Amino acid sequence: MNSRKYFGTDGIRGKVGESVINPEFVMKLGWAAGKVLAGQGTNKVLIGKDTRISGYMLESCLEAGLSAAGINIGLLGPMPTPAIAYLTKTFRSEAGIVISASHNPFYDNGIKFFSANGYKLDDEIELAIEKEMEKPMVCVASDKLGKAYRIEDAAGRYIEFCKGNFPSDLNLKSLKIVVDCAHGATYHIAPNVLEELGAEVIEIGTDPDGLNINKGVGATSMKAIQESVLEHQADLGFALDGDGDRIMMVDHKGNLIDGDQLIYIIARDCLKSGRLNGGVVGTLMSNLGLEIALNKLGVAFVRSNVGDRYVMELLQERGWAIGGENSGHVLNLNVTSTGDGILAGLQVITAMLRSQMTLHELCSGMDMYPQTLVNVRFEEGEDPLDNPKVKEAVIEAETNLGKTGRVLLRKSGTEPLIRVMVEAEKQEDSENWAEFIADAVRKLTK
Repeated sequence: MNSRKYFGTDGIRGKVGESVINPEFVMKLGWAAGKVLAGQGTNKVLIGKDTRISGYMLESCLEAGLSAAGINIGLLGPMPTPAIAYLTKTFRSEAGIVISASHNPFYDNGIKFFSANGYKLDDEIELAIEKEMEKPMVCVASDKLGKAYRIEDAAGRYIEFCKGNFPSDLNLKSLKIVVDCAHGATYHIAPNVLEELGAEVIEIGTDPDGLNINKGVGATSMKAIQESVLEHQADLGFALDGDGDRIMMVDHKGNLIDGDQLIYIIARDCLKSGRLNGGVVGTLMSNLGLEIALNKLGVAFVRSNVGDRYVMELLQERGWAIGGENSGHVLNLNVTSTGDGILAGLQVITAMLRSQMTLHELCSGMDMYPQTLVNVRFEEGEDPLDNPKVKEAVIEAETNLGKTGRVLLRKSGTEPLIRVMVEAEKQEDSENWAEFIADAVRKLTK
């Protein structure tokens, strides 16, 4: 397959104002996407965004480019990424576009696309869009220009969708839940879903100002929700990221429950009710404890490359339904077509209520191996993955860990980072060897 110039593992992403996330590029991107999609018979595209201040600018640029290509545009405003996937299907639109950089800081932003069936675009379509980007931008005739309109009831539609995927014989009246929306796209969605299902809800991260998305709150900053759960003596908490496609949870004791544990809980519950539909797909980053725990249940487990895109590809290839990443992307194709933090949280709560167990108790069947992840910023220069000194550090770590640990060194698909992951039976070994390898990478950045 040809390599992509602009599209990464999760759309196009970068710092606002730089090479790709700027007005000129994004308008051209909208036009190029419109030309490719129009060739497939498209006449309507939805656009949603998270709460970054740059979303206003990028939304206008995409709108202009799509209109110039003759595409009509439905504007959703701030909406979670999975909501845009759902609404693309329910409005019978041929594509959905998300303006978001997910868990990144506010000064980053990105563009990603969903097809008419709610799945991310195929590689072939992304390549076709990139090819169109190389051509001069030409506007259609005035009578062929696309029209834009705002969809006023988008949030309500998605709230009802989420509630409709919670068992009708259950409610949340017995639960006190802390919900952290990361000052992101779920700020007006997640609390309403939980309250309307009966929960007592304590909100944090629900006051976006365009600059505070993911800042000290959300699925990538769990201290705030852990403290809030303990302070309010809540039954659990769940933290979403800036665009709402990932979730981390907290039990009543304040313990962090990560994506691997959530996948285990959901898979085990589906197995009990006969809804598992095959095995489970994790990634190279998935904890060894998840694999061992699922195997004890007789559930097959395979690993994909890192990225929910690759998890999805393997699920579809095998005809399975459940998979995800330890970062909190959880996929259940029995329910929806993409990672959805709110729905994943509701599935875990369903397992709690059905089993009459706490979240803490539900995790007891899985022993987590200590895992240390160190991110090293690396923007240019020699590729650390090819450097002999870094390779020697990895070999030394693997030799010392033997069969009781794993080492993974990879580039982030969304940020200029080298990710160093070490898993071992002992926390000390995990931390020491991760820092040992990270130091070898850092020496290349000085």
